[in-house]
Order: sequence, then structure tokens, then C-alpha cells
Amino acid sequence: MVSKQNGSEASEERLPNLPPALSKKPRAPAGKKSTSGTKSDPFALLTKDMEEEIAAALGDGNPDEILSSAFKLTVTREDMRTLEKLQWLNDTVINFYMTLLVDRSNRGKGPSVFAFNTFFYLKLCSGGYSAVKRWSKGVDLFSKDIIFVPVHLRCHWTLGVIDVRKKSIRHYDSLGQNGDKICQVLFKFLQEESHEKRKEELDSSEWTLHSMEPHEIPQQKNGSDCGVFTCKYADYICREEPMTFTQRHMPYFRRKMVWEILHQQLL
Repeated sequence: MVSKQNGSEASEERLPNLPPALSKKPRAPAGKKSTSGTKSDPFALLTKDMEEEIAAALGDGNPDEILSSAFKLTVTREDMRTLEKLQWLNDTVINFYMTLLVDRSNRGKGPSVFAFNTFFYLKLCSGGYSAVKRWSKGVDLFSKDIIFVPVHLRCHWTLGVIDVRKKSIRHYDSLGQNGDKICQVLFKFLQEESHEKRKEELDSSEWTLHSMEPHEIPQQKNGSDCGVFTCKYADYICREEPMTFTQRHMPYFRRKMVWEILHQQLL
């Protein structure tokens, strides 16, 4: 698609008519550590040389200059500048970062991960399962541990997380909005995917749907960092580490993400 999505403030979204929500079970706040996650430091020090590279990428230059190209994705200087302070992340940056998480997983670090791109959820809502059933072609979603679904609500980014191991679907919103309908949409997709690809029916009584409450996950304190929060939710879930970051870490995470995209690897 040609258009680039950005996110800042929340707004309502039209969703297809759905059956009543599944009964939800309360989830404990994030904080339980696992020894199976990645060992990298989420607050790794950025050296002087790294900071200079970051500044150069965000500095003056041709906005169409390609600064990073991998995974059949390209990031231009204009895209990278959405990682400057208080800018709204666009779909290119979020898709590239999600792919870096998948790449880290493919290297045997942490749980097995798959990520849909940022246009998946909108396409699912507008066209139903038939419009997206080919988006998982060649991939057995039920063999993955975690499936990420970045959600763009017109001008706000959130994250849907399907945990196949735990049979749960969770929604992470840095503005604390209720995402029950998003969880329902994703579960309906999963049911149809199972029926279409495996000829098996998912038992709804075995699955838990939960929209994370504001006290359970870090929350943004401005109108521009939702995209960064969305990316870092996914990162920490992959690490299987407690979400210890806060709003004050966002400037650091933005700079770190610039370097990671430039070098096509996560610190």
C-alpha cells in the first residue's frame, strides 16, 4: 500500500458484528520472569559512535534515501525521522521492527514468533477472513508460540498478542482503552484459520481473551509515543521479561530503534 499510517491519539473503530465476548479470566500483572527468554539488555548503553550514527540518520539529507533494506522492506530517511522525539511512528518502522523480532526468534532466541504487518487487522475487519487467509500462506500459525498483530486505530497504535501456548489473546494499549472487540476479532480469525487450514474446530471454552488494564502494563503520558510502546510491548513479550520500562524511557528507545533498524539487528 502507498499510504503510511501514523498513530497518536485514540479514536473509535468500526468493527464487524460479533457474537458475545468469551468469558474473561483476570490476568496477573506482568512481572514473572522466565529463564527461556533472550539474554540481551533492554537498556543497553548506546556508545558515542552509535549516537553519532543515530544523529546522522535523523539529520539532514534526501528524505527518499534508503537507510536500511532487509526482509523485503526498505526504510528511508523520511521513515526513520518518525523516530525523532514526539513524532508518530509510521507503518514502515513498525513493520521493520516487528520483523526484527521475528528474525531474532528465528535465530533460536526466545519463543517462536510470527508477526502480521500493520495492514492485516484493518483488512481483516473490512473484508473478513477470506480477505486475509493468504496472509499466512506457508506458515502454520498454530506451530508458533506467539503471534503479534499491530493494530492501527486511525491515529493510535495498539498490539494484539495471540499466545498459542497458553491459548490466550491479549490486547495491549498504552492509553488503557478496552480492547475486548479486538480480541474477539482475532479469536474469530483464529477459529476460521484452524477450520480452513487444519480442518479442526477451536474450543472457545479453552481460550482466554483479555484486554490488559492500565495498571497491568506501562502507559504513555503524551500523545505521540503509542507506536514505541507497541513495539516495546512486543519486544518484552519476546524476551519473556517483566515490562519495567516507563514513559521516561521512550527517548532512549527511539534512538536505540534507529540504530537497530540501521544495523538490522536488535541489541
